[in-house]
Amino acid sequence: MSKPTSLMGVVPASVTPFDGQGKVDAQALLRLLRWNMAQGAESFFIGGSSAECFLLTYGERVQMFMAAAELKDEVFLTAHVGAIGTDEAVGFAREAAALGFDAIAATPPFYYGFGSREVYAYYADIAQAAGMPVLIYNFPGNTHRPFNLSDPVTQKLFKSDFIMGVKHTNQEVYQLERIRALNPSLTLMNGFDETMVAGLALGAAGNIGSTFNFMYPHYKRIYDLFQAGRTDEARVLQVKANNIMDALCAVGLIPAIKWVLNDMGVPVGGPRRPFIPITDEQGRQLKAVLEENLVNR
Repeated sequence: MSKPTSLMGVVPASVTPFDGQGKVDAQALLRLLRWNMAQGAESFFIGGSSAECFLLTYGERVQMFMAAAELKDEVFLTAHVGAIGTDEAVGFAREAAALGFDAIAATPPFYYGFGSREVYAYYADIAQAAGMPVLIYNFPGNTHRPFNLSDPVTQKLFKSDFIMGVKHTNQEVYQLERIRALNPSLTLMNGFDETMVAGLALGAAGNIGSTFNFMYPHYKRIYDLFQAGRTDEARVLQVKANNIMDALCAVGLIPAIKWVLNDMGVPVGGPRRPFIPITDEQGRQLKAVLEENLVNR
């Protein structure tokens, strides 16, 4: 099977594995990616929020890009290069482009309350450095930097030729539709696993999700059912997925995802502090929810 030529479908936002000393484990990442590939995954989002990107050093983020790039001839690879500073983001973008990634994504610069002109320039600089358009990683819940679509500069950004699309990690799915209306040529990827069916209904080309690390077959089934027009069946599986998401978030999403992967025999280590691993009791409770709801076949 040939690799996809565009970003679409069900895309795991891969975690960053750590070894017993808390160091990045590049070979464990490759094992995880190949495990997902054996389940049918054809595309990966590397170095995003699920990868604990802002808890990694510059070198560690590049190390993850280098590891994933070993599979560049087999799968579609998107590198998250976002940073607070433009120079750092540009550095990541150049690294990813040189390694042969198919696409790059970036959160907007956060913390300092940058204005729309500064955000526009940030994305333009990243795209120029990489020599390819950028996927805007819209995650206002974490960046606290929402996009105001009524702002003329923001409208110009979303209509510019250096933006390829949007990873819409925002519970406000109405905004996803408004982005599509603003520029129908953009590739829109829903970013919250729990709203996959809603995102597809409003025109998303697919979903980039953290829980896909361990439940890719479940979400691929939702996607396939929706594409086949069997929306009622897709919603049933979405409810089951959301039952799992509730359980994961109740104990901490990233620590929980890593616990599940380890429990499934895919070693990824624990989360990086200040994250705290989930307890054995939380793990038992989580496993009971998975047994009741997960459809991984």
